[in-house]
Amino acid sequence: MTEVGTTPSRTGRAHATRELILTAAERLFAEHGVLAVSNRQVGEAAGQGNNTAVGYHFGTKADLVRAIARKHLAGIEEIRQRMVADLGDAPDLRDWLDCLVRPLTEHLAQAGSPTWFARFGAQVMTDPTLRPIIVEETRSSPSQVRILAGLNECLAGLPDEVRAERHDMARQLLVHMIAERERALAENTPTPRASWHDAADGLVDALTGLWLAPVSQSRRR
Repeated sequence: MTEVGTTPSRTGRAHATRELILTAAERLFAEHGVLAVSNRQVGEAAGQGNNTAVGYHFGTKADLVRAIARKHLAGIEEIRQRMVADLGDAPDLRDWLDCLVRPLTEHLAQAGSPTWFARFGAQVMTDPTLRPIIVEETRSSPSQVRILAGLNECLAGLPDEVRAERHDMARQLLVHMIAERERALAENTPTPRASWHDAADGLVDALTGLWLAPVSQSRRR
């Protein structure tokens, strides 16, 4: 531990610099898009005079995106594991959707406002070269694997192509509605729901309706 009045260690300074870069990059990527922001802009926003600071600490832009994702997903995974562990013996569709939605909204609520992670995620998910990073990091989560298996068990009666289509719809709804609420909070504009908890209620309601919607006869063949 560094004593009062002594110079911080090189490791401590490097860690502090990395955190400054991560925070600056997350905000800029969320507000402007990943491709529109250069490493130099990130470094300047992080207060780094050296134009190579971002590359030195993180390597490529893809490595930086992965580091931002991991910084948040670790905390989200802790919440998700707790929720999955607390499920009863026969969880239903809404139970699994709660486990899918609420860890993210709870994480954002704990972080206060403004936050940028939801908008960062939305930006990355629209970039075909960076999207696999988020998908890979999310799918490697043990709790996420269990949740998706539970959802599929509840939806075993859906045709395979309909289930795949609704997975895509659900992901779009979840990613972009949370990002939109985060944006509104950052800009101090009205939101349909008063809290992240209430916003999660609305999302779970909507996702439940999406998954349980009737399937047209043409899709059953």
